[in-house]
Amino acid sequence: MLLGLIVLGLSLLLSFIPLGLWISAIAAGVRIGIVTLVGMRLRRVVPGKVVNPLIKATKAGLELSVNKLEGHYLAGGNVDRVVNALIAAQRAGIDLGFERAAAIDLAGRDVLQAVQVSVNPRVIETPVVVAVAKNGIEVKARARVTVRANIERLVGGAGEETIIARVGEGIVTTIGSATTHKEVLENPDTISRTVLGKGLDAGTAFEILSIDIADVDVGKNIGAQLQTDQAEADKRIAQAKAEERRAMAVAHEQEMKASVQEMRAKVVEAEAEVPRAFAQALREGKLGVVDYYNLQNIQADTQMRDSIGKMGGSDKGGNSDK
Repeated sequence: MLLGLIVLGLSLLLSFIPLGLWISAIAAGVRIGIVTLVGMRLRRVVPGKVVNPLIKATKAGLELSVNKLEGHYLAGGNVDRVVNALIAAQRAGIDLGFERAAAIDLAGRDVLQAVQVSVNPRVIETPVVVAVAKNGIEVKARARVTVRANIERLVGGAGEETIIARVGEGIVTTIGSATTHKEVLENPDTISRTVLGKGLDAGTAFEILSIDIADVDVGKNIGAQLQTDQAEADKRIAQAKAEERRAMAVAHEQEMKASVQEMRAKVVEAEAEVPRAFAQALREGKLGVVDYYNLQNIQADTQMRDSIGKMGGSDKGGNSDK
């Protein structure tokens, strides 16, 4: 039982004290004490996450301290990636210190990828950018932007989305300033020169090396379409105004008909007063009986003449038809 307790105690002690890691560090020429490794355990730092990158850096000729690597680990950084980036920068002749590399890593950027892009530039392909020339023809263009990472501006610098947005804006401006779409099709390199001369990489984490137009195509005739839409809108406005005038004319016609009916009613009312006036005149002695009969004879004579005139007009019309 005593032997079992001794074996159990040794196993727990060896699991808490990374003895194998300490031996590996000593063999690699990294001076680190057992107490330091135990302190990492107490600070809840995985010793292998710090010691192995330190061994790698020492073998590569970099002078890094355990405290810096441990502090970067406690800050939430990726120690192994930072050390790999420092080794790659040293091999490529790029001036990159540990503090800047750690800051880039804590900022959320891949510092190793940044060093690789700085050595081997990346090609960013923009989506299809649609713009309209001055003659109203739509032009579609797609560009390939070759960029190189700028280590000095990785912290606080804009990313690839800003580069794509600025290049797209430059393409739209260049195509929009062209007189005709044929100028863009004949010389697409004018877009590259104009956009590249605008300094679009200012404030970004990249340096633009070149902008190449990969594809240019002609789209719709936007000018003609706009004119057609405007003509259609003008036609609808004219139709609406004509319909308004027609409705006003119909309303006026109905008003006139109502006015005619009103006047006819007044005439009928006035005619109804005539017999009363005759009767009143006879009663008052202002009109005699002989005068009344003479008036009746005149009216009968007038009606007879009207009837004869109508009959004569109908006969003339019948002869002309024959």
